[in-house]
Amino acid sequence: MIAEFGQLSLILAFCLAVVLSIIPMAGSYTGRRDWQLLARPLAAGQLLFLLLAFLLLLQCFVNDDFSVAYVAAHSNSQTPLIYKISALWGGHEGSMLLWVFILAIWTAAVACFSTSLPDLFVARVLAILGMISSGFQLFILFTSNPFARLLPYAPGEGQDLNPLLQDFGLIVHPPTLYMGYVGFAVAFAFACASLLGGRLDAAWARWSRPWTQVAWIFLTLGIALGSWWAYYELGWGGWWFWDPVENASLMPWLSGTALLHSLAVAEKRELFKSWTVFLALLTFSLSLLGTFLVRSGVLTSVHTFASDPTRGVFILFFLAVVVGMALLLFALRSPSLRDNKGFSALALETFLLGNNVLLVCACAVVLLGTLYPLVIDALGLGQISVGPPFFNTFIVPLATLLALILGFGVVARWKKGGLAQVRKALFMAAGAATATALLVSFFVEPTFTLHATCVLAVVLWMLFASLVSIVHRCRHKPSLWGGMRAIPASVWGMHLAHLGLAVTITGALMTSLYSSERSVALHSGESVEIGDYRFRFDGTKQLNGPNYSSDYGTVRVYQKGREVSVLHPEKRRFNAQGMVMTETAIKPGLIRDLYVVLGENLNNKTWSLRIEIKVFVRWLWLGALLMALGAALGLSDRRYRLAIGHQHRTYDNKAPERSVQI
Repeated sequence: MIAEFGQLSLILAFCLAVVLSIIPMAGSYTGRRDWQLLARPLAAGQLLFLLLAFLLLLQCFVNDDFSVAYVAAHSNSQTPLIYKISALWGGHEGSMLLWVFILAIWTAAVACFSTSLPDLFVARVLAILGMISSGFQLFILFTSNPFARLLPYAPGEGQDLNPLLQDFGLIVHPPTLYMGYVGFAVAFAFACASLLGGRLDAAWARWSRPWTQVAWIFLTLGIALGSWWAYYELGWGGWWFWDPVENASLMPWLSGTALLHSLAVAEKRELFKSWTVFLALLTFSLSLLGTFLVRSGVLTSVHTFASDPTRGVFILFFLAVVVGMALLLFALRSPSLRDNKGFSALALETFLLGNNVLLVCACAVVLLGTLYPLVIDALGLGQISVGPPFFNTFIVPLATLLALILGFGVVARWKKGGLAQVRKALFMAAGAATATALLVSFFVEPTFTLHATCVLAVVLWMLFASLVSIVHRCRHKPSLWGGMRAIPASVWGMHLAHLGLAVTITGALMTSLYSSERSVALHSGESVEIGDYRFRFDGTKQLNGPNYSSDYGTVRVYQKGREVSVLHPEKRRFNAQGMVMTETAIKPGLIRDLYVVLGENLNNKTWSLRIEIKVFVRWLWLGALLMALGAALGLSDRRYRLAIGHQHRTYDNKAPERSVQI
């Protein structure tokens, strides 16, 4: 009966989502405040029933209820408990349930933490989120039901979770990524609600900015976790492959980053209103596109799930409806979104606009490289592959220009710029950055290329410009420390996020240039030297895990005659499916990772091994963490809380404009 109760919970959640999408919206147009106030309890009720469905499906996994088709396809009685739990979102049906559950969390969070906002506005926001939730819950109920039974022929044993997914990465990566993906629905709903009300002033930007920032934090961490998972899983050793589904998460991150910066302009200067609204619509549309790519079966990737055509058609239709209606609303309101305020060529607004243009261009490049092969294939014109050379050719110059603009942006001021006051300091920062890059190029790493030198110089310029900005802000304070304490948290968050970007770019540059790799065949007791390290292979032994058997290797690593690590790469054979998986052995370090992969057994005691020294690879994920921490620090700025109440009063006292009815 657990599965039946789960099915009932899904149906009740769907009914509440439908009511949420209709009644509060109707109340916002009829003036029925009691209908508007229904939005919050309806959002809470939807979350309650989806949580119940989620827990009931989890109970089916824990109890090994193989009469449930989804459980039988993704679990086994020998599967460790932790992977039975994460298997809940390890396949299509469960991951879609996770999607709508996280959307319900975001919806309830908006209902809970927006009590200071006008009830009419919140009713529209929650109604729009209810519409999105209704569509996806309908998709689950009719095409992707996780509670479907196999009765009366239930198997006695399950097929087991894909061994690739029996990893800590599955536990943390999909939920974190989905929190970011789905979270942009809030920015989308805020933009649509503002368009419906005709009030696209500083208030809506102030209200939607924290929600956008939280979603961006989760998406940043989710992408970083996925990159880390790809790095150590299966012995791939790479951190980004330009896989189409990786690109599907990168596109909303790029447009979401542009949205965050554009919201700052809309909030502070009430400029770029139409552009900001467009970015809000675009970012969530790209999130929906990513969902379509993963769930429709149009891509062949380790990230995707097998799907029937019905699912792909449903999601494509829903995507077209949501995006089409949003763009229609945007077109109807566009005449009222004109900006009449000006700014100088060296003002902060100019650099933020340049930031936006570069980020959107990068997003367009990724979108083109991802969809072009699919379109060519669909038209019957053959099959082509778009790989790293294409993306790197465009993305690397765009990222370099972005870092260059950021260096100017952190010291510029609103409206009139103010760069003349720090012109001398900027010249000094540029000179120091160039000199340091050349020093590294010619004395530290003689093999440095001109391209690498330029990239490093731009990254250092961005960091030195941040220092100029901090010192300039403290110039009128009695002491540097006192001036630093007076700097708002949002400014510190900006500098920390930009530092994270610099660290990530440096990590990508260094690991691409200076990582070394060697494939060898070693007999037990033999050694190989790579760089400053000697790797001695001590053979393998047989071990048994909870649901697999393993060839457990031992590799001792020496540096200058001293043992620095013992690594244990593995080859695992899973009992249920007979699949063979590689478990890499890594000694992590801030400067370099030692990375060993156990290959094939060539004869009795000789194995193939791949040994890599990955330089600065940890900086990639350290930079992402710093970016997320910077955004979180910006959220702590008390000016957000003070301004919301003021803008609520302003919103209430402002004469309403004619609403758009569709």
